[in-house]
Amino acid sequence: MHFDQILTKNEKLLAVIGVAKKIAPSDIAILITGENGTGKNLLASTIHHNSARKNASFVSLNCSAIPDSLLESELFGHEKGPSNCTKHKGKFEMAHGGTLFLDEIGDMHLEAQEKILKVLETKQFMRVGGHEVLTMDVRMITATNQNLISKAEDHQFRMDLYYRIHEMSLQMPPLRERREDIPLLIDEFIKCFSKDFGKKIHGISNAALNFLMNYEWKGNVRELRNVIRTAVALCEKDTLWIEDIPIKMDFGHKTASTGHLITSESFSLKNSEKSHILRTLQHCRWKKSKTADLLEISRPRLDRKIQEFNLKKPDKTKKS
Repeated sequence: MHFDQILTKNEKLLAVIGVAKKIAPSDIAILITGENGTGKNLLASTIHHNSARKNASFVSLNCSAIPDSLLESELFGHEKGPSNCTKHKGKFEMAHGGTLFLDEIGDMHLEAQEKILKVLETKQFMRVGGHEVLTMDVRMITATNQNLISKAEDHQFRMDLYYRIHEMSLQMPPLRERREDIPLLIDEFIKCFSKDFGKKIHGISNAALNFLMNYEWKGNVRELRNVIRTAVALCEKDTLWIEDIPIKMDFGHKTASTGHLITSESFSLKNSEKSHILRTLQHCRWKKSKTADLLEISRPRLDRKIQEFNLKKPDKTKKS
């Protein structure tokens, strides 16, 4: 897995990827922050596969998904389980020589935090119920959607552990801050799920794309992926249409993140085309040749569309 497989044109995310490329070969402990669904696991996995440890295991654990009573057993393993079962390897042991990714580390209880800190300091641990001292050699990558400094100030997260896992921080931007990536992601998801479902879907209608571009996406890329997967399953044509999108359309609703008003007019083909061309012009800072290339149309055709829709370049000299 290479960094160029992370689909983006967004400057913020490209900057994050640039830093990740530089630190991937090292053993620097990385804390990845960002909302749920922004791709923290994908970034962690990509860093591992471009590191010196790429031939060893990448082991991940979602700390929020494991009950407190079982977390230590999951991390360190155990000699005997509840039913007298044989010894069980924990995540540290499984990741030996490779990378251990602890997602949602902010949800880890304080007792487990203390034991994690001790392991990181001594590079040794014992299985639960065991007496043999095992050596740990892993690269730590952690992730959270919470503010760990605030949690530390509230005595819910150990500050000394925070500094151990936070040699470098990478923040994943939410999808609402990288809307230019939505068409790229949709195209990729359509290709992927069309293959999975044995369908021949070649794209998405302008009206459906316009709706998805203006949607709030509280669940970020994960939510978009799930929406497109369901849409592909529902679609009976070679193009995704509005009726295939499994999202309730709240006409006249203004999204909190964008301020865009979604009305019945938003779904007309003409208005969708006008809106899409204007967004692309703005993204390219009104450089028409670059805009035409992105739209995959000729420069003369772009000029005709600008005239047809009466699109005006903002006057920078005009005072507000």
